[in-house]
Amino acid sequence: MPNSEISQGGFTNYQKFAITLLALLQFTIVLDFMILSPLGDILMKSMNFSTQQFGSVVSAYAFSAGISGILAAGFADRFDRKKMLLVFYIGFIIGTFFCGIANNYYTLFIARIVTGLFGGVIGSISMAIITDLFSLHQRGRVMGFVQMAFAGSQILGIPIGLYLADQFNWHATFFMIVGLAILIFILIVFKMKPITDHLKLQSDKNPLLHLWHTIQKRNYRIGFLATALMSMGGFMLMPFTSAFLVNNVSVAQSQLATVFLFTGFASIIIMPIVGKLSDQISKFKLFTIGSIIASIMIVIYTNLTPVPLWLVIVVNVFLFMGIMSRMVPATALNSAIANPADRGAYMSINSSLQQMAGGLAAVFAGFIVKQETKTSPLEHFDILGYCMVGFVVICIFLVYRVSEMVRQQAA
Repeated sequence: MPNSEISQGGFTNYQKFAITLLALLQFTIVLDFMILSPLGDILMKSMNFSTQQFGSVVSAYAFSAGISGILAAGFADRFDRKKMLLVFYIGFIIGTFFCGIANNYYTLFIARIVTGLFGGVIGSISMAIITDLFSLHQRGRVMGFVQMAFAGSQILGIPIGLYLADQFNWHATFFMIVGLAILIFILIVFKMKPITDHLKLQSDKNPLLHLWHTIQKRNYRIGFLATALMSMGGFMLMPFTSAFLVNNVSVAQSQLATVFLFTGFASIIIMPIVGKLSDQISKFKLFTIGSIIASIMIVIYTNLTPVPLWLVIVVNVFLFMGIMSRMVPATALNSAIANPADRGAYMSINSSLQQMAGGLAAVFAGFIVKQETKTSPLEHFDILGYCMVGFVVICIFLVYRVSEMVRQQAA
C-alpha cells in the first residue's frame, strides 16, 4: 500500500472502503464464533452435549486458531497482506461449511478445529492492514467502526441465525455465514489493493528467525501478556450466556434474539463514541473507566435471578458498554507497539495468544459450571464472574505498562 494512502486527518475514499470491507469481514468471523453461545442451549439439548463437551467445542476453535497463528507468524510479513487474507479466508469458508454439515459432537469438534486454523489468523491480518493504512491518532475511530462488527453480529447475525435455527435447524445458521463470506471474498479479490510496503523493511530471511526475533523483544511480550489475560476474562462467560439466561433467568429461547438485538443496537451507538473518545482523550483512562463499569456489571449479571426481560436487556447493554470501552482503546494501544517490519508477526502472535487464552478460559469455565439436567439452572456461574473481575483488575496494570511504552515511543 503506498504511503500516500495514510492521511493524517480525515479518511481518504479508499480508507473508507477499507474500513467497510474489514468491518464486513470481521462480521463473518465474529458471527461464526459468537453464534455458538446463543446456539449453546439448542446444541446441548439437541445433540446431548454436556457442559464439558460444549466448552470443548468452543475451545477447539480457539486452540487451533492459536496454533495456526503461531505457525503463520514467521511468514506474516513476507507476503502481500491481501494474498494472505484471501488464502486464510477461503479456508475459513470451507471450515464453516463443514460446521454446517456436522451431525455429532466429534464431527462438529473437528469442523471447529478446521475453521479455527484459518479464521483465527484473519483477525491478526486485518489488524496489520489497519495499522498499515491508518496512523495511530486515527486508529481509535477505525477500531470503533471495525469493532462494530461485534454489534452487527448481535443486531443482524445472531437474531437471524437464531431465527433460522428455530425455523429449520442450527445447521442453517452456518450456511448463512458461508453465503455472506463468499460475497465478501469476491469483494476482496476485485476491490482491495495489494499491501506490500512492509516487504521493503524485511531483514530476517528465515521465517522462523523472524518469529524468534519478534518473541525476544521485551516490549512485545508485555503486549502479548495483556492481550492473553484480557481474553481469559472475556471467554469465561461467553460460552454459557444463553444457557444461563434460559435456565437461570427464565428468558425464553424465543426471547434471546430480542436480548441480542437491543444489545447490538446499543453497541452500534456506543462503539463510534468510544472510538472517537479513544482518539481524543487518554486511551488508558478510557480503558480504566470501561474496566470499572465492566466489573460492576459482571457481578450484577452473573448473579441475576428471574427478572423482567427489559431488566435483562438493560444489564446486558451496560455490560457490553464496559467491555467495548476496554476493547477499543486497548486494541489501539497494542497496535502501536510493533515496528512496521514486525507488524504482521506481532499481530499473528498476539492473535494466537488471544485465541489460546480464550480456549483455555472456555475449558476452565466448562469445569466450573455444572448443570444437573438439560433444563436445570447452571451452578457456580457467579464464580466465573468473580474470576473475570480478577482478570480485569490485573489487565489495568498491564495496559498501563503498554500505554507508557507507546508514550515513550511517541516521545
